[in-house]
Amino acid sequence: MLVDSHSHLFLEEFADDLPQVMQRAREAGVTHIFMPNIDSTTIESLLSVCAAYKEFCFPMIGLHPTSVNKNYKKELDIVAGQLASSNGYVAIGEIGLDLYWDKTFLREQLLAFEKQVEWALEYHLPIVIHTREAFDYIYKVLQPYKETGLTGIFHSFTGTSEEAAKLLDFPGFMIGINGVVTFKKSQLPEVLKDVPLAHIVLETDSPYLTPVPNRGKRNESARLKDTLIKVAEIYRESPEVVAEATSENALKVFGMGK
Repeated sequence: MLVDSHSHLFLEEFADDLPQVMQRAREAGVTHIFMPNIDSTTIESLLSVCAAYKEFCFPMIGLHPTSVNKNYKKELDIVAGQLASSNGYVAIGEIGLDLYWDKTFLREQLLAFEKQVEWALEYHLPIVIHTREAFDYIYKVLQPYKETGLTGIFHSFTGTSEEAAKLLDFPGFMIGINGVVTFKKSQLPEVLKDVPLAHIVLETDSPYLTPVPNRGKRNESARLKDTLIKVAEIYRESPEVVAEATSENALKVFGMGK
């Protein structure tokens, strides 16, 4: 049993062979694929894939920080409308801050992030957080919510041991690990030695961040196995033990745990 807690299989990169991609995921042991939205342009394809693969693919709704610009309020209105709909969203995501490409809309990114965190509390949904070159900002925004019951996943974690320790202070949150952990120059194998397995979920971030040995090719949910093998090696556990633990962690966050 494997859970891909973060995958964008609804993007055009999969338009030509989605059924085969899904079949390979099932054959690899993947039982659930959680799909974060990007912005208003991706909602239709997201919902259509989740409808076609019901009980296998599950949608989230949110505004990705790289899609935040001067029109962000219109985008947030669309997210609000979706949240009030009956489309079965299991989380608000992916949301957060990205200062890697551009810092022009930092203020707007912060406002959009905080608004969506508030909605998560209102709708009792977890959040899936994208952080790039913005750890301190994210940490500062989340501090006041520590005791609120807010839950979620720090997606695609690539930070330091100090940052990981700070994230472990948030009781309802998991740390998302993907193909980056297999990269030659990744510091994650060292960092994870101080992170209990009880706080880890696995993800692909397909079509991005393909793990070794297929780095450079399009990523897909079946490749979660390569990340699993590396993580099992780091924790000195069998792949079966790590698969079960990380899957249970993910299902618990998304409200599907035992």
